[in-house]
Amino acid sequence: MDVMQRFSKAMFIPVLILPIAGLLIAIGNILTNANLLAVFPFLDNPITVGFGTIISGSLVTILQNLGLIFCVGIAVGLADKKKGEAGFTAMLAFLVFINAMNKFMTLKEMLADPENLRGTGQAMVLGVQVLDMGVFAGILLGIIIAVIFNRFADIEFNNAFNIYGGTRFAFIVLIPVVVIFAILMTYIWPFFQQGINSLGGWIQNAGNFGIFVYGALERLLIPTGLHHLVYTPFLYTSLGGTEIINDVVYEGSRNIYYAEMVEPAIRQLSASVIWDARGISKMFGLIGACLAMYVTADPDKKQKARAILIPAAFTSFIAGVTEPIEFSFMFIAPVLYVVHAALSGLSMVVLNVFNVRSIGPNGFIDFLMMNVPLGIEKTGWPMYILIGLVFFVIYFVIFRVLIQLMNLKTIGREDEGAETRLYSKKDYLDKKSGAYASEYTAATSESNTGSIGMTVVDLLGGKENIESVTNCYSRLRTVLKNPDLVDQEALKNETQASGVVVKDNNVQVVYGVQVGSIRKSVDQVLGFSSEE
Repeated sequence: MDVMQRFSKAMFIPVLILPIAGLLIAIGNILTNANLLAVFPFLDNPITVGFGTIISGSLVTILQNLGLIFCVGIAVGLADKKKGEAGFTAMLAFLVFINAMNKFMTLKEMLADPENLRGTGQAMVLGVQVLDMGVFAGILLGIIIAVIFNRFADIEFNNAFNIYGGTRFAFIVLIPVVVIFAILMTYIWPFFQQGINSLGGWIQNAGNFGIFVYGALERLLIPTGLHHLVYTPFLYTSLGGTEIINDVVYEGSRNIYYAEMVEPAIRQLSASVIWDARGISKMFGLIGACLAMYVTADPDKKQKARAILIPAAFTSFIAGVTEPIEFSFMFIAPVLYVVHAALSGLSMVVLNVFNVRSIGPNGFIDFLMMNVPLGIEKTGWPMYILIGLVFFVIYFVIFRVLIQLMNLKTIGREDEGAETRLYSKKDYLDKKSGAYASEYTAATSESNTGSIGMTVVDLLGGKENIESVTNCYSRLRTVLKNPDLVDQEALKNETQASGVVVKDNNVQVVYGVQVGSIRKSVDQVLGFSSEE
């Protein structure tokens, strides 16, 4: 679990940057969209159209070099120290890897005709013809580089060889390791490639059942913080599909979407896009769940329940951050969470049945930016909204019936004397009340960043107890020497955390969209720089 937690955290460095590239590609597509230019003729000029063409065209290259991006990102994420030098070393090692593989394949006469690489299992990476390992090359290399870098980056020499010590020595050790790895992959990867293709084929043949399992599992793993490991391979590897666009091979649902959105000749997005259509439950379903919890709340607690549920629902709808809501019933009423996971998977099945090719993984803003500019024919986005409204009703009805039928203690229905709050795993285990604040402005304002950071550090057991701090979309992720020193109750009451998850020495504190400012404040208190 500790290894998986560290790897999951490291994955965020490359994964979090890709949506930014996607949004900019969408902006470029907006500025070059013929339909929009007809409606807004003032945009139809060489400056805006040219700018849009450059933006969308230049950022697509990111999708074509995901191996390098993941290699550097994971190496930086897994490095214990000197993260900048770890990233630089990873870039050098990646160049060594692809060229070593190319030279070995040349010597063994294994290279296919570079003019016709379709179906050969080979591809051009940074202008070098190698086996098409895609993002897996970056992931595997990133792990290898981080392990060796952490082991050898601190070794220094006290003689004439001192110039070769430290991170330079780590790179020296890496060179033969990477070369041998490239040679081994030349023989081993084709078998993995065949297995991945078979798994992808099974998923495709499983049809709607495979889609349902994928969508449900992605929600069920939320409590562990490992749900990112479910959807990432589908978004960025061949598990999510393979398409050839303008003679370039794109693998993964998100990559294919970005490539197809800037190609005017493609009238409808491919079926692979369905793996990224995970937003129905975020934008519509959980809103219905919040309404059900409010309607079933005790009359004397409705006002406070409303004050808690409205900001949580708004955050889920706009930004796709669902954990504040999910933690409110995940452990207190697990039957509701199982229903939620099942409905999430079912919503993706319905989208596939109606051939809807819109994506909405990160809330309504993302949904508008990604889909509306492409037009109805290409994405079918109005049907996405219609299906979302249907699931809003389904969530509301099912949650309301189950809450009343089973007398579930959701927000506003707590036992006498218990406070009306959002709940967390700690609440369930200790049968104590949780906490959630609807307003974060005071806690995260510039004048209070120091105080909130100091409070979080103290409640995590103090500076000496904290080994590392990172964050994802909504969670402050820490590695602690002694997790028993964490005051979970105070973290929720004093810092407005909506949940605390403890897995061995990994402690995750759920804050929602303001987690970035809290992470920055904590780093300031600890004296951490971006290199640590």
